[in-house]
Amino acid sequence: MIRSLFATRFYEDLLGDEALLEELEEACHDLAQQDRAGVAWSKAHGYRGYTSYASLNDLPARDPRFADLVKLLNRHVARFAEACAFDLGGRKLKLDSLWVNVLKPGGTHSGHIHPHSAVSGTIYVAVPPGAGALKLEDPRLPMMMAAPTRRADAGEEHATFVYADPQPGTVFLWESWLRHEVVANAAKGERISISFNYR
Repeated sequence: MIRSLFATRFYEDLLGDEALLEELEEACHDLAQQDRAGVAWSKAHGYRGYTSYASLNDLPARDPRFADLVKLLNRHVARFAEACAFDLGGRKLKLDSLWVNVLKPGGTHSGHIHPHSAVSGTIYVAVPPGAGALKLEDPRLPMMMAAPTRRADAGEEHATFVYADPQPGTVFLWESWLRHEVVANAAKGERISISFNYR
């Protein structure tokens, strides 16, 4: 008998509100023009585009469009927490941080994790053709040492890397320890997303 152990859950669904998605695109563009501290931080750190990651930590309180987004995200995160069998003692995971990413063509974000959080995710607002995928890494990779590579036909459950292709409105969720990266934006336009952490 062979069993599959230590499953890594990955959540994918649509946000479920097209009108809000359009409003969020406008809100993200507004921030990219008005948030001078975020623009300066992005430039200083070589971020190709704009992120509010280091400049604004109160978007849901600042703008009702982000508050409406959080209400929807809370439901998605609750479903994911249930699928992960988290024992939360009757409590709910709570939003810890939320930030905007406007990635210009050629922009990327190298592999990383989100420490001090339980669940992380991204909602994709604008995804032009060729904008690229979210690349997820098998968490066992550093320990595989002499393990052979997998056959090309092995399937996603055996892959060392999995590429999740979003569309506008896609919500991706994963446990925060899962290493991931944003592959280069090969589109002609900007890829707009909103990332977040729950703890």
